[in-house]
Amino acid sequence: MLALTQTPSLRMDLGVRTYVGRTEIDFSRALDQHAEYCRLLAGCGAAVRVLETNAHFPDGVFLEDTAVVLDEVAIVASMGTSARRGELPGIELVLREYREVERIELPALLEGGDVLRIGRKLLVGLSDRTDAAGIAALAALAGRYGYSLATAVARGCLHLKTACTALPDGRLLVNPDWLDVAALKGSEWIAVPEQEPWGANVLLIGDQVVLPAAHERTAALVAQLGFTPRSVDISEFTKAEGGVTCLSLLLA
Repeated sequence: MLALTQTPSLRMDLGVRTYVGRTEIDFSRALDQHAEYCRLLAGCGAAVRVLETNAHFPDGVFLEDTAVVLDEVAIVASMGTSARRGELPGIELVLREYREVERIELPALLEGGDVLRIGRKLLVGLSDRTDAAGIAALAALAGRYGYSLATAVARGCLHLKTACTALPDGRLLVNPDWLDVAALKGSEWIAVPEQEPWGANVLLIGDQVVLPAAHERTAALVAQLGFTPRSVDISEFTKAEGGVTCLSLLLA
């Protein structure tokens, strides 16, 4: 597995905020945390490539939002906020090294943080950043390669993956306050501890579950379910509304 990551920007403080207040970011600490995140991914068995492509964009470090990477194709997102659309040409050039590339075209809106892949199924969030036209465009593109698609409404949070990610056995880790769980019919899901509403955002590297160090109760839950939790401090990135999935694009 290859993990693409992006060097944090000196301008992180200027990034877009939607559901969190604006808090000063310690950039030196952010650099240290990003380096530790990359080391953890490597320790889990991923080959890590650190990009400088979008270091001048405040939110460029959250490169998951820029694309949906499938086995056969990389689909470049259209981005639900205009402030981030300048990131797309750079990431498209990188992705062309590994995949054929398709694009979601404006005015349809879609961000990669709203797309959760579970095998050959894509669960897509209707959110502040992804609209019905974006979901339809993704369904058309991914459908060419045999992927099915289901939609769930994300509310009170930035992206679907803020409220829902998958565990290694395909069960879903969910904050039901932030997701229309009726859309999960046919899928087994487990609620995160109420004290950790952001705990549903975890990243899988094989059977290892990467999650923020602040989510100790969620880590304990993951361990009880039989998986290996791997914690990393990303506190400076959570100030910018980021999570562990946001900081990388994974290519199998």
